[in-house]
Amino acid sequence: MRLTRRRFLGGAAAAALGGAGVYELVDQLASAPKRHVAEPAGMPAEQHVFELGTVHSEGVEVVVPPLHSEVITATVKPGNIRDAQQELEDALRELDARYELSPKGLGVTVAWGVPYFDSYVSAQAKQHLPHDRRANKPALLPSRTFPSDPKETIIEHNDVAVLLRSDQREHIDRARALLFDDLHVFEMTSVRRGFAGGGFSGGKSLPQRMAVAAGVPGADLIPDGSELFLGFTSTQKAGLGPRLIANHETLGFVDLRSGYFHGGTHMHLSHISEDLEAWYLNFDFDERVLTAFRPGMTSVKQGAQTVPQGPDNVSSVELLQKQFKQTGRFGHSASIQPTSRLQRDMVGPDGTLYPKGTAIPQRADFNTLDNPFAWTADPKRDNFSQEASAGVHFVVFNPSSDDFERNRLAMDGVLPGGTKLSVPPRTRAQGFNSVLTTTHRQNFLVPPRRHRSFPLAEL
Repeated sequence: MRLTRRRFLGGAAAAALGGAGVYELVDQLASAPKRHVAEPAGMPAEQHVFELGTVHSEGVEVVVPPLHSEVITATVKPGNIRDAQQELEDALRELDARYELSPKGLGVTVAWGVPYFDSYVSAQAKQHLPHDRRANKPALLPSRTFPSDPKETIIEHNDVAVLLRSDQREHIDRARALLFDDLHVFEMTSVRRGFAGGGFSGGKSLPQRMAVAAGVPGADLIPDGSELFLGFTSTQKAGLGPRLIANHETLGFVDLRSGYFHGGTHMHLSHISEDLEAWYLNFDFDERVLTAFRPGMTSVKQGAQTVPQGPDNVSSVELLQKQFKQTGRFGHSASIQPTSRLQRDMVGPDGTLYPKGTAIPQRADFNTLDNPFAWTADPKRDNFSQEASAGVHFVVFNPSSDDFERNRLAMDGVLPGGTKLSVPPRTRAQGFNSVLTTTHRQNFLVPPRRHRSFPLAEL
């Protein structure tokens, strides 16, 4: 008999605030991975920096994601935001003191949406919010849809999103309770839960075991050891932006203006449904490689999960065009590499050299059984269902909204300089887009740690 989330959770209330429900299975199915991470020397200026440690998978260095991740979105309750600023900062400092900044403890990232800046600190925002030099637009833009998004995709308007990450489910539960139950400054709009990894040491991975336990269609087709539902390892160290590259200031894309947001970044949040049966039954292994990476990768061993994506494997616009002309296809990684990888050597303001081919985005996405969320304040609008469904809560840090949008447009074949690989939206030729459906989107700005609580309110 198929297991629905209602049976897992014992009703909607358990899915909301009363417990982790189905996600408690994570701790039964996987133990916290052994990590080789240096102890943090104090809190970094950046909220989004979270050292995870690495292992080697099929000869490739891979970042080990936290077992548990959760995003809570909310609006700001009416009241004095300067008082709320102090209350929130006091609570965040309590979490800082209680948990070390590592997967053994807790990572907390507080991000703020356009509605917050427009409604509560509009005059200050006009003066202090960073500006994107390349796009000649604000670094934080209102969310938008993209060519392959269905017309039903919901553009959200939350004031705030809080990302919680840990190998310990109870740490996340306590943090949520402190920030959203004990404080009275936010009105929650959604809770989004999930997991990743768990299979690098051998045996069945956490996503596979969770999907099978939930009876998700196609779950039994997920290969053993898969980091994520779609089978390939997505956290190769060479494919993720290094520590500070996503900061507003690092690559010079963004004008910090007053400097208030120095050490900050941009965060995009979306929920994406994944059709596992279509992926595994309609695409054989070779076509999954083509779709995930690029055409012509005939050297990839059958059943491989970690396919090298270092600087030497980066596709150019010219290579994309050539392969598209030959095959009528383009792969996901190859399509975004002209925008997501540095096209020349660059030096950061602290003297760090970022070689050509270095990745810029820092992804923090995780698989989920939410449909589309674990809990929502508006079930009708969000098309909420108790039935478990395979998906991903996509979380990524970029220097600006425009930098994210360049990558997302490239995923649809819209490349820098006006080049367009013309394919109908959501066809097989468009890579992953034929099996992925985005249900919700929103952009956020992540202030530096010193201004994480109601930014600009003190001004």
